[in-house]
Amino acid sequence: MPQIKIYQADDIPSPMRRVWHSFSDNPFAFAGLWVVICFLLLALFGPLIAPYAPEQQDPHALLLAPSWDPAGTVEHFLGTDDLGRDIFSRLLHGAHLTFGMALGIVTTALILGFLIGSISGMMKGLKSSILSHLLDALLSIPSLLMAILVVAVMGPGLDNVFWAVGIALTPQFVRAIHQAIHEELQKEYVTAAKLDGANPFQIFWYVIMPNVWDTVIIQVTLGISAAILDIAALGFLNLGAQAPSPEWGAMVSQGMDNLLTAPWTVTIPGIAILCSVLAINLVGDGLRSALSPTNN
Repeated sequence: MPQIKIYQADDIPSPMRRVWHSFSDNPFAFAGLWVVICFLLLALFGPLIAPYAPEQQDPHALLLAPSWDPAGTVEHFLGTDDLGRDIFSRLLHGAHLTFGMALGIVTTALILGFLIGSISGMMKGLKSSILSHLLDALLSIPSLLMAILVVAVMGPGLDNVFWAVGIALTPQFVRAIHQAIHEELQKEYVTAAKLDGANPFQIFWYVIMPNVWDTVIIQVTLGISAAILDIAALGFLNLGAQAPSPEWGAMVSQGMDNLLTAPWTVTIPGIAILCSVLAINLVGDGLRSALSPTNN
């Protein structure tokens, strides 16, 4: 049975501390947090610590195995590809592209989703109903399919991928914030605030939003993992990053021709995608559990 903590009146932890204690008690979520921090650091400083340039070719080290293989060398820790490019260096530069771009996309989608979702959530009647049905129609289309449609119109390339994935993820943020605000408006404490004379802005910012931030935080974690998968998928389909870009999905696509003879050219960037998405999902599940009302 879980232990019940008893606090003195002057030692009651703040809501933030209670959330952190609940989150840190989850070993999988805590481990995922450390992995996410590592990827953040790689996205920020990876290009600075990479031993080689991502496009630098070595004709004397074609398809060199990783260093733990008897045929590998320490100079190329994770081996090389069919053009003699160092996979470890490309992986570090790819973290800056894939993981860093995902953060930028989610930030943009969050800002747009917060503005549209907040305004629509405070609406009532026909306008709110129309927007709700429109969001349901947009969300019925998978984000990857919508991103492919946008890229098909705008053309391939990292810049277009940024906007394509951002457009695909924005309806999810709009829907989550719209639904959360709409549900809070039905509660009694909002009615009490209206009776006290609070104006719509005060009700929104000081009464409703403190109870909606947990939904926003959870949606951000889900959005980052979805953005990483969409960016990598578009790169794999040659609709996103183009050769010789070290984006992780493009690296997997470029290594498919050598899958049988040099499997590390595919598995290493694939493992990077898997670990980043898994770690973010573990953090999201931990936050969802920690922010649950039963834990507060």
